Amino acid sequence: MEIILKEDIEKLGYKDDLITVKPGYARNFLIPQGLAIIATPSQKKVLAENLKQRSHKEEKLKAEAEKMAEALSKKTIKIGAKVGENGKIFGSVNTIQLADAIEAAGFTIDRKRITIKNEPIKQIGVYEAEVVLHKEITKTINFEVVGE
Repeated sequence: MEIILKEDIEKLGYKDDLITVKPGYARNFLIPQGLAIIATPSQKKVLAENLKQRSHKEEKLKAEAEKMAEALSKKTIKIGAKVGENGKIFGSVNTIQLADAIEAAGFTIDRKRITIKNEPIKQIGVYEAEVVLHKEITKTINFEVVGE
């Protein structure tokens, strides 16, 4: 069944994507939740017109995301954590703390768009995280967990 997404859905697609899903998933979950609409010929025409009008704005957003990716790659993000003996931290570092550290560095990124590669982080050291800045731009950043 062809549907048009009304919101970004992780591992499925982005807003205004035309995708094919199983009919039960569409009828029982996506459409009742208001996350998608059925892709009728008239809805496809409306979608095409909206995408045509929005293409200029998308290019501007993509350029801003590329600038942010370039600036992020030059920054070193440091996250402070309470450390016990042997460099082991109390608890673990998660995407919320990483998003706060990135915001302190001057960038605003939603924590849901951050994926830490070596989760869970329970030692001090340098780690990598993947940040989705735009649906076409994903940047791998390095961050350091330091003891306080």
